[in-house]
Amino acid sequence: MEARSAEQLPEHDGPWQYEPKWDGFRCLAFKANRIVDLRAKSGKPLGRYFPEIVALLLKVAVPEFVVDGELVIEREGAFSFDALQMRLHPADSRIRKLAVETPASLIVFDMLAAAAGAVLMDKPLRKRRAMLEAFVKKSGRSEQLVLSPCTTDRDQAKGWLAQAGSGTIDGVMAKRLDIGYASGERAMIKVKRLRTADCVVGGFRYLSNSRQVGSLLLGLFDAEGKLDHVGFTSTISDAERPALTQKLEKLRGRGGFTGKAPGGPSRWSTERSGEWEPLRPKLVVEVRFDHVTGGRFRHGTKLMRWRPDKAPRQCTMDQIAPAPT
Repeated sequence: MEARSAEQLPEHDGPWQYEPKWDGFRCLAFKANRIVDLRAKSGKPLGRYFPEIVALLLKVAVPEFVVDGELVIEREGAFSFDALQMRLHPADSRIRKLAVETPASLIVFDMLAAAAGAVLMDKPLRKRRAMLEAFVKKSGRSEQLVLSPCTTDRDQAKGWLAQAGSGTIDGVMAKRLDIGYASGERAMIKVKRLRTADCVVGGFRYLSNSRQVGSLLLGLFDAEGKLDHVGFTSTISDAERPALTQKLEKLRGRGGFTGKAPGGPSRWSTERSGEWEPLRPKLVVEVRFDHVTGGRFRHGTKLMRWRPDKAPRQCTMDQIAPAPT
């Protein structure tokens, strides 16, 4: 079941159940006849990359089930998306080593089939949730099989949302309690905490097969006064590209990213995506973002406005620091 985005938590047309939106890999877990299969939202198999979760579910004292959840890996009190991506490795030996060093957990939030193959997809969420809670209880206590919390209290959900975007909770999901599991439909609502930050433009990339700007590379000054690359924005209109390209090309030179710089080519990026033009740190933009991981914007940001009134040195990392708990 998919979700559509909204700017606010729904309050009417319910009843609604609210849940944290976890920062991991969405996963359907199937078990039948001593066989466990993990599937990504795309349908691709995940079991090979998370052998510890397969082993865990084989030990669960329930012979058949299908659950919906999120694979996560915790590091230093926060979930690490980078650690999840490291699992997508071609070498089995590397995967099994990581499974021991940084074991994953499965946070479950829905149940599609119960013992003896009873299909629950037509049942309302309140019924599926009750079955899921009984399933987790029967499975025994485990740090690797976790029942996602939920609430019908919108104020509590707003509290979760206020803490989102710092490496554990990615936002809040809202689900109708009285409907079935609508596979492939956007029957849920996801709300993310949107924040803004003023960033230095430390470089840019050209559009593919073009000499016009395609994206701006964003930087923030760290505690030592070094400019670290923290992400990018590509929400530039075609009308402003020619003039902006000329403006940026006049600022090309050293002195841009003096700390962490944009990465070069890797198995996650093409040779073309590793090419970028350094700029003298003169320009400041305000961008909107939703999630920070490891001191970087997880996703592309939205360019809100240029900030000629802001000095580049005012653009510091504390703007994207985790919210206090």
